[in-house]
Amino acid sequence: MIKIISFFLCFFISNIAFAEDDALRKIMEKTYPELTVKSIKKTDYNDLYEVFIGSQIIYTNDNFDFLIVEGRVVDPKTKIDLTEIRLEELTRVNFNDLPLSDAIKVVKGNGKRKIAIFSDVDCPYCKKLEKKELSKIDNITIYTFLYPLNIHPEAEEKSKKIWCAKDRAKAWSEYILNDRLPKNSGDCKTPLNKIVKLAEDLGISSTPTIILPNGRLVRGTVPYEKLEENLQ
Repeated sequence: MIKIISFFLCFFISNIAFAEDDALRKIMEKTYPELTVKSIKKTDYNDLYEVFIGSQIIYTNDNFDFLIVEGRVVDPKTKIDLTEIRLEELTRVNFNDLPLSDAIKVVKGNGKRKIAIFSDVDCPYCKKLEKKELSKIDNITIYTFLYPLNIHPEAEEKSKKIWCAKDRAKAWSEYILNDRLPKNSGDCKTPLNKIVKLAEDLGISSTPTIILPNGRLVRGTVPYEKLEENLQ
């Protein structure tokens, strides 16, 4: 009897939580129709709700009376950034589900280790990552997704030319390291639109963004030593 009561109690509570989440979602979507709310979860901190919108976690209450943007929840005892941990969990992807055939493949050494990178051809941080950090790593396969950002007006046309080259890996390296584009019209079929959509689905809005084999996203130019540590 106790087990039955516990079951129905849990079921009742979960239904209430779901109803509250659904009501909050409707309020948010009405107020900010441009936002894509991926998940809502009540936290253990008073009446605070965690709202995941793809690349960011924001906080509010059940009636959307306030909005905390770019705020962090930190455990005062351990000083651990709990928001960062949750964001890492929510943005984790299945590496094997990535459309790797739509990426430029570069194999170094035995290529046993692997990473994927969303990179913009005209992103200075992407170039720094390639020149200063990735150049030191061996025995790795790197899958580069060409992800032209709107802030770089020429990036899309340059990406097309690199993708349409006979040797894409060489064309990518020549441009990212030496600013030399392949001499073609860039009018072949490219996966650029698919990659932009994929980035949006994964909550990737900046470059470079690295995806590790375990699915964790690492944003920005990562030092060689840190990247090696993550690959371990």
